[in-house]
Amino acid sequence: MIVAWLTIENFRNHRSTQLSLDEARTLVVGPNGHGKTNLLEAIAMLDGSGSFRGASAETLVRAGCERAYVRAEIRRERRKYLVEMEIAAAGRSRAQVNGQRVRSLRDLADVVSAVVFCPADLSIPAGGPAVRRELLDDVLSATDREYRTARLDFERILRQRNNLLKQAGTRLDDEALTTLEVWDAQFAAAGETVATRRAALCAALAPPAQDAYYRLAGTAVQLELSYAAPWRDGTLAVALDQARSDDLRRGTTTVGPHRDDMEIFLDGLPARTHASQGEQRSIALALRLAQHRYTAEIGGIEPVILLDDVFSELDEGRAQRLVGCLPSAQTVVTSATGHVPPGIEIRRHIQIRDGEAIPEHAQASESTD
Repeated sequence: MIVAWLTIENFRNHRSTQLSLDEARTLVVGPNGHGKTNLLEAIAMLDGSGSFRGASAETLVRAGCERAYVRAEIRRERRKYLVEMEIAAAGRSRAQVNGQRVRSLRDLADVVSAVVFCPADLSIPAGGPAVRRELLDDVLSATDREYRTARLDFERILRQRNNLLKQAGTRLDDEALTTLEVWDAQFAAAGETVATRRAALCAALAPPAQDAYYRLAGTAVQLELSYAAPWRDGTLAVALDQARSDDLRRGTTTVGPHRDDMEIFLDGLPARTHASQGEQRSIALALRLAQHRYTAEIGGIEPVILLDDVFSELDEGRAQRLVGCLPSAQTVVTSATGHVPPGIEIRRHIQIRDGEAIPEHAQASESTD
Protein backbone atom coordinates (compact mmCIF):
# COMPACT_ATOMS: atom_id res chain seq x y z
CA MET A 1 0.00 0.00 0.00
CA ILE A 2 1.29 3.45 -0.91
CA VAL A 3 0.24 6.91 0.28
CA ALA A 4 0.99 8.87 -2.89
CA TRP A 5 0.08 12.35 -1.68
CA LEU A 6 -1.48 13.98 1.35
CA THR A 7 -3.37 17.20 2.01
CA ILE A 8 -4.28 18.36 5.51
CA GLU A 9 -6.22 21.49 6.43
CA ASN A 10 -6.80 23.01 9.86
CA PHE A 11 -5.34 19.89 11.49
CA ARG A 12 -3.49 20.66 14.74
CA ASN A 13 -1.03 23.43 13.81
CA HIS A 14 -1.23 22.76 10.05
CA ARG A 15 -3.35 25.38 8.30
CA SER A 16 -2.85 23.92 4.83
CA THR A 17 -0.15 21.38 4.05
CA GLN A 18 0.20 19.54 0.75
CA LEU A 19 2.95 17.07 -0.01
CA SER A 20 3.79 13.91 -1.89
CA LEU A 21 5.54 10.92 -0.33
CA ASP A 22 8.16 8.66 -1.80
CA GLU A 23 7.11 5.07 -2.42
CA ALA A 24 10.09 3.90 -0.37
CA ARG A 25 11.32 6.16 2.43
CA THR A 26 10.60 9.77 3.27
CA LEU A 27 12.29 11.75 6.04
CA VAL A 28 10.36 14.57 7.75
CA VAL A 29 12.64 17.00 9.56
CA GLY A 30 11.85 19.95 11.78
CA PRO A 31 12.25 21.38 15.28
CA ASN A 32 10.21 19.87 18.06
CA GLY A 33 6.74 21.37 18.31
CA HIS A 34 6.55 22.44 14.66
CA GLY A 35 4.23 19.68 13.41
CA LYS A 36 6.21 16.56 12.43
CA THR A 37 4.24 14.21 14.64
CA ASN A 38 1.02 15.96 13.65
CA LEU A 39 1.76 15.03 10.05
CA LEU A 40 2.24 11.36 10.93
CA GLU A 41 -0.88 11.49 13.07
CA ALA A 42 -2.91 12.70 10.08
CA ILE A 43 -1.59 9.85 7.91
CA ALA A 44 -2.31 7.26 10.59
CA MET A 45 -5.87 8.52 11.06
CA LEU A 46 -6.70 7.60 7.48
CA ASP A 47 -7.22 3.98 8.60
CA GLY A 48 -10.08 5.13 10.84
CA SER A 49 -8.48 4.07 14.12
CA GLY A 50 -8.33 7.58 15.55
CA SER A 51 -5.36 9.46 16.95
CA PHE A 52 -2.45 7.24 18.04
CA ARG A 53 -1.86 9.89 20.71
CA GLY A 54 -5.34 9.36 22.14
CA ALA A 55 -6.45 12.88 21.21
CA SER A 56 -10.08 13.89 20.96
CA ALA A 57 -11.53 15.33 17.76
CA GLU A 58 -11.78 18.74 19.39
CA THR A 59 -8.02 18.90 20.00
CA LEU A 60 -7.25 17.75 16.45
CA VAL A 61 -9.03 20.72 14.88
CA ARG A 62 -6.98 23.88 14.59
CA ALA A 63 -7.89 26.52 17.18
CA GLY A 64 -10.69 28.77 15.95
CA CYS A 65 -11.89 26.29 13.29
CA GLU A 66 -14.87 23.96 13.30
CA ARG A 67 -13.46 21.19 11.10
CA ALA A 68 -10.20 19.70 9.92
CA TYR A 69 -9.70 17.80 6.67
CA VAL A 70 -7.32 15.01 5.71
CA ARG A 71 -7.20 13.80 2.11
CA ALA A 72 -4.88 11.31 0.45
CA GLU A 73 -4.47 9.23 -2.64
CA ILE A 74 -3.94 5.59 -1.70
CA ARG A 75 -2.52 3.09 -4.17
CA ARG A 76 -2.96 -0.61 -3.55
CA GLU A 77 -3.34 -3.65 -5.71
CA ARG A 78 -2.96 -1.52 -8.87
CA ARG A 79 -5.93 0.64 -7.90
CA LYS A 80 -6.18 4.23 -6.70
CA TYR A 81 -8.43 5.42 -3.89
CA LEU A 82 -9.19 8.97 -2.86
CA VAL A 83 -9.71 8.88 0.91
CA GLU A 84 -11.20 11.99 2.50
CA MET A 85 -11.85 12.59 6.18
CA GLU A 86 -13.70 15.47 7.80
CA ILE A 87 -12.95 15.80 11.52
CA ALA A 88 -15.53 17.82 13.42
CA ALA A 89 -14.57 19.66 16.60
CA ALA A 90 -18.14 19.09 17.77
CA GLY A 91 -20.47 16.48 16.37
CA ARG A 92 -19.78 13.51 14.18
CA SER A 93 -16.75 13.17 11.92
CA ARG A 94 -17.22 11.74 8.43
CA ALA A 95 -15.17 10.04 5.73
CA GLN A 96 -15.56 8.88 2.17
CA VAL A 97 -13.66 6.75 -0.33
CA ASN A 98 -13.83 7.69 -4.01
CA GLY A 99 -16.76 9.94 -3.23
CA GLN A 100 -18.75 7.25 -1.40
CA ARG A 101 -19.38 7.84 2.29
CA VAL A 102 -18.28 5.02 4.60
CA ARG A 103 -20.71 3.75 7.22
CA SER A 104 -18.11 3.83 9.98
CA LEU A 105 -14.70 5.50 10.13
CA ARG A 106 -13.21 2.16 11.13
CA ASP A 107 -14.23 0.77 7.74
CA LEU A 108 -11.45 2.90 6.25
CA ALA A 109 -9.20 0.02 7.35
CA ASP A 110 -10.44 -1.86 4.29
CA VAL A 111 -8.46 0.62 2.19
CA VAL A 112 -5.77 2.14 4.44
CA SER A 113 -3.35 0.27 6.67
CA ALA A 114 -0.66 1.86 8.84
CA VAL A 115 1.59 0.77 11.69
CA VAL A 116 2.97 3.49 13.96
CA PHE A 117 6.18 3.22 15.98
CA CYS A 118 6.50 5.99 18.57
CA PRO A 119 8.26 6.64 21.90
CA ALA A 120 4.95 6.17 23.76
CA ASP A 121 5.03 2.49 22.73
CA LEU A 122 7.12 1.90 25.83
CA SER A 123 3.78 1.81 27.66
CA ILE A 124 2.85 -1.43 25.85
CA PRO A 125 5.03 -3.66 28.04
CA ALA A 126 5.29 -1.21 30.96
CA GLY A 127 1.78 0.21 31.22
CA GLY A 128 -1.60 -1.10 32.33
CA PRO A 129 -3.75 -3.76 30.65
CA ALA A 130 -5.81 -1.20 28.69
CA VAL A 131 -2.79 -0.34 26.52
CA ARG A 132 -2.26 -3.98 25.54
CA ARG A 133 -5.97 -4.58 24.94
CA GLU A 134 -5.93 -1.56 22.63
CA LEU A 135 -3.06 -3.05 20.65
CA LEU A 136 -4.95 -6.31 20.15
CA ASP A 137 -8.16 -4.49 19.23
CA ASP A 138 -6.39 -2.22 16.76
CA VAL A 139 -4.74 -5.14 14.95
CA LEU A 140 -7.98 -7.12 14.80
CA SER A 141 -10.05 -4.12 13.72
CA ALA A 142 -7.58 -3.46 10.91
CA THR A 143 -7.77 -7.01 9.57
CA ASP A 144 -11.18 -8.43 10.49
CA ARG A 145 -14.42 -6.71 9.56
CA GLU A 146 -16.46 -9.19 11.63
CA TYR A 147 -14.37 -8.37 14.69
CA ARG A 148 -15.09 -4.67 14.27
CA THR A 149 -18.80 -5.44 14.44
CA ALA A 150 -18.41 -7.81 17.39
CA ARG A 151 -16.36 -5.30 19.34
CA LEU A 152 -18.84 -2.49 18.73
CA ASP A 153 -21.67 -4.79 19.86
CA PHE A 154 -19.72 -5.74 22.96
CA GLU A 155 -19.00 -2.12 23.90
CA ARG A 156 -22.64 -1.14 23.37
CA ILE A 157 -23.87 -4.02 25.55
CA LEU A 158 -21.28 -3.21 28.22
CA ARG A 159 -22.52 0.40 28.40
CA GLN A 160 -26.14 -0.73 28.68
CA ARG A 161 -25.34 -3.28 31.37
CA ASN A 162 -23.32 -0.76 33.38
CA ASN A 163 -26.11 1.81 33.13
CA LEU A 164 -28.58 -0.74 34.48
CA LEU A 165 -26.27 -1.69 37.35
CA LYS A 166 -25.86 1.96 38.36
CA GLN A 167 -29.59 2.60 38.23
CA ALA A 168 -30.47 -0.58 40.16
CA GLY A 169 -28.12 0.09 43.05
CA THR A 170 -27.82 -2.86 45.42
CA ARG A 171 -31.36 -4.08 44.83
CA LEU A 172 -33.01 -5.52 41.75
CA ASP A 173 -36.76 -5.50 41.27
CA ASP A 174 -38.33 -8.10 38.98
CA GLU A 175 -38.27 -5.87 35.92
CA ALA A 176 -34.62 -4.89 36.41
CA LEU A 177 -33.66 -8.53 37.01
CA THR A 178 -35.31 -9.61 33.77
CA THR A 179 -33.55 -6.84 31.86
CA LEU A 180 -30.21 -7.70 33.45
CA GLU A 181 -30.56 -11.34 32.45
CA VAL A 182 -31.16 -10.26 28.85
CA TRP A 183 -28.05 -8.09 28.88
CA ASP A 184 -26.06 -10.87 30.55
CA ALA A 185 -26.91 -13.32 27.77
CA GLN A 186 -25.92 -10.81 25.08
CA PHE A 187 -22.81 -9.74 26.98
CA ALA A 188 -21.65 -13.34 27.37
CA ALA A 189 -22.10 -14.14 23.68
CA ALA A 190 -20.34 -10.99 22.44
CA GLY A 191 -17.65 -11.22 25.09
CA GLU A 192 -16.78 -14.81 24.23
CA THR A 193 -16.32 -13.79 20.59
CA VAL A 194 -14.06 -10.85 21.47
CA ALA A 195 -11.92 -12.89 23.85
CA THR A 196 -11.58 -15.84 21.48
CA ARG A 197 -10.34 -13.60 18.65
CA ARG A 198 -7.93 -11.78 20.97
CA ALA A 199 -6.49 -15.02 22.34
CA ALA A 200 -5.98 -16.34 18.81
CA LEU A 201 -4.20 -13.12 17.86
CA CYS A 202 -1.86 -13.43 20.86
CA ALA A 203 -0.90 -16.88 19.66
CA ALA A 204 -0.36 -15.60 16.10
CA LEU A 205 1.76 -12.62 17.18
CA ALA A 206 4.01 -14.63 19.49
CA PRO A 207 6.32 -16.26 16.88
CA PRO A 208 7.05 -13.09 14.82
CA ALA A 209 7.44 -11.08 18.04
CA GLN A 210 9.94 -13.63 19.35
CA ASP A 211 11.87 -13.53 16.08
CA ALA A 212 11.92 -9.72 16.02
CA TYR A 213 12.96 -9.50 19.67
CA TYR A 214 15.89 -11.85 19.10
CA ARG A 215 17.06 -9.72 16.16
CA LEU A 216 16.60 -6.44 18.04
CA ALA A 217 18.13 -7.47 21.35
CA GLY A 218 20.78 -9.76 19.91
CA THR A 219 20.29 -12.24 22.75
CA ALA A 220 18.53 -15.59 22.90
CA VAL A 221 15.86 -14.55 25.41
CA GLN A 222 12.43 -16.16 25.25
CA LEU A 223 9.61 -13.67 24.66
CA GLU A 224 6.15 -15.05 25.40
CA LEU A 225 2.66 -13.62 24.99
CA SER A 226 -0.37 -14.94 26.85
CA TYR A 227 -3.99 -13.81 26.84
CA ALA A 228 -4.97 -13.46 30.49
CA ALA A 229 -8.67 -13.88 31.21
CA PRO A 230 -9.30 -15.76 34.49
CA TRP A 231 -13.00 -16.15 33.66
CA ARG A 232 -12.09 -18.33 30.66
CA ASP A 233 -11.51 -21.27 33.00
CA GLY A 234 -15.26 -21.67 32.63
CA THR A 235 -17.70 -19.55 30.63
CA LEU A 236 -18.43 -15.84 30.72
CA ALA A 237 -22.08 -16.55 31.54
CA VAL A 238 -21.07 -18.43 34.70
CA ALA A 239 -18.54 -15.75 35.63
CA LEU A 240 -21.20 -13.03 35.29
CA ASP A 241 -23.58 -14.95 37.50
CA GLN A 242 -20.93 -15.41 40.17
CA ALA A 243 -19.96 -11.72 40.05
CA ARG A 244 -23.51 -10.33 40.07
CA SER A 245 -23.62 -9.26 43.72
CA ASP A 246 -20.22 -7.58 43.39
CA ASP A 247 -21.31 -5.89 40.16
CA LEU A 248 -24.43 -4.51 41.86
CA ARG A 249 -22.44 -3.26 44.81
CA ARG A 250 -19.90 -1.50 42.59
CA GLY A 251 -22.35 -0.43 39.93
CA THR A 252 -20.16 -1.74 37.11
CA THR A 253 -19.24 -4.96 35.27
CA THR A 254 -16.24 -6.52 36.99
CA VAL A 255 -15.52 -9.48 34.70
CA GLY A 256 -15.18 -9.78 30.95
CA PRO A 257 -12.92 -8.87 28.02
CA HIS A 258 -12.84 -5.21 29.10
CA ARG A 259 -10.76 -6.36 32.11
CA ASP A 260 -8.54 -8.87 30.29
CA ASP A 261 -4.84 -8.47 29.54
CA MET A 262 -2.10 -9.63 27.20
CA GLU A 263 0.68 -10.72 29.51
CA ILE A 264 4.26 -10.44 28.27
CA PHE A 265 7.08 -12.57 29.68
CA LEU A 266 10.85 -12.56 29.20
CA ASP A 267 12.38 -15.91 30.13
CA GLY A 268 9.27 -16.66 32.16
CA LEU A 269 9.27 -13.40 34.16
CA PRO A 270 6.67 -10.62 33.74
CA ALA A 271 8.18 -7.97 31.48
CA ARG A 272 6.17 -5.23 33.14
CA THR A 273 8.01 -5.64 36.44
CA HIS A 274 11.24 -7.44 35.57
CA ALA A 275 12.38 -6.11 32.17
CA SER A 276 14.85 -3.23 31.98
CA GLN A 277 13.88 -0.12 30.07
CA GLY A 278 16.09 -1.22 27.18
CA GLU A 279 14.39 -4.62 27.13
CA GLN A 280 10.97 -2.97 27.26
CA ARG A 281 11.87 -0.82 24.26
CA SER A 282 12.92 -3.94 22.35
CA ILE A 283 9.64 -5.64 23.31
CA ALA A 284 7.60 -2.67 22.10
CA LEU A 285 9.46 -2.58 18.77
CA ALA A 286 9.15 -6.36 18.40
CA LEU A 287 5.39 -6.17 18.91
CA ARG A 288 5.03 -3.43 16.29
CA LEU A 289 7.10 -5.46 13.83
CA ALA A 290 4.94 -8.50 14.58
CA GLN A 291 1.83 -6.35 14.06
CA HIS A 292 3.13 -5.28 10.66
CA ARG A 293 3.91 -8.84 9.57
CA TYR A 294 0.54 -10.17 10.76
CA THR A 295 -1.40 -7.34 9.12
CA ALA A 296 0.49 -7.79 5.85
CA GLU A 297 -0.14 -11.56 5.82
CA ILE A 298 -3.83 -11.34 6.71
CA GLY A 299 -4.67 -8.26 4.66
CA GLY A 300 -2.52 -9.13 1.68
CA ILE A 301 -0.85 -5.69 1.58
CA GLU A 302 2.03 -4.16 3.51
CA PRO A 303 0.93 -1.32 5.79
CA VAL A 304 2.78 1.98 5.59
CA ILE A 305 5.30 2.31 8.43
CA LEU A 306 5.32 5.55 10.43
CA LEU A 307 8.41 6.03 12.63
CA ASP A 308 7.88 8.98 14.94
CA ASP A 309 11.28 10.09 16.28
CA VAL A 310 11.96 6.49 17.30
CA PHE A 311 15.71 6.44 16.66
CA SER A 312 16.42 9.26 19.12
CA GLU A 313 15.07 7.00 21.89
CA LEU A 314 17.35 4.05 21.03
CA ASP A 315 21.01 3.37 21.68
CA GLU A 316 23.18 2.99 18.59
CA GLY A 317 23.08 -0.81 18.64
CA ARG A 318 19.30 -1.12 18.88
CA ALA A 319 18.79 1.63 16.31
CA GLN A 320 21.00 -0.18 13.81
CA ARG A 321 19.33 -3.52 14.48
CA LEU A 322 15.89 -1.93 14.01
CA VAL A 323 16.98 -0.72 10.58
CA GLY A 324 17.83 -4.31 9.70
CA CYS A 325 14.39 -5.48 10.85
CA LEU A 326 12.29 -2.96 8.94
CA PRO A 327 10.21 -4.46 6.12
CA SER A 328 10.50 -3.07 2.60
CA ALA A 329 7.24 -1.13 2.95
CA GLN A 330 6.65 2.57 2.39
CA THR A 331 8.15 4.30 5.42
CA VAL A 332 7.87 7.83 6.77
CA VAL A 333 10.43 8.82 9.42
CA THR A 334 10.45 11.95 11.56
CA SER A 335 13.56 13.44 13.13
CA ALA A 336 14.33 16.73 14.84
CA THR A 337 17.95 16.65 13.67
CA GLY A 338 17.67 14.90 10.32
CA HIS A 339 19.95 12.12 11.52
CA VAL A 340 18.98 8.53 10.81
CA PRO A 341 21.08 5.39 11.30
CA PRO A 342 23.15 4.04 8.40
CA GLY A 343 21.22 1.65 6.19
CA ILE A 344 18.09 3.77 5.77
CA GLU A 345 18.12 5.12 2.24
CA ILE A 346 16.08 8.32 2.36
CA ARG A 347 14.68 9.22 -1.06
CA ARG A 348 12.65 12.30 -0.16
CA HIS A 349 13.21 15.00 2.44
CA ILE A 350 10.40 17.16 3.79
CA GLN A 351 11.08 20.01 6.17
CA ILE A 352 8.33 21.12 8.54
CA ARG A 353 8.41 24.58 10.05
CA ASP A 354 5.53 26.20 11.96
CA GLY A 355 3.05 23.69 10.57
CA GLU A 356 4.09 24.16 6.95
CA ALA A 357 5.95 21.88 4.57
CA ILE A 358 8.87 23.62 2.87
CA PRO A 359 9.35 22.50 -0.75
CA GLU A 360 12.63 20.71 -1.49
CA HIS A 361 13.75 23.38 -3.97
CA ALA A 362 13.26 26.02 -1.25
CA GLN A 363 15.27 23.92 1.18
CA ALA A 364 18.09 23.72 -1.33
CA SER A 365 17.97 27.50 -1.84
CA GLU A 366 18.13 28.13 1.90
CA SER A 367 21.11 25.81 2.31
CA THR A 368 23.12 27.79 -0.29
CA ASP A 369 22.34 31.25 1.09
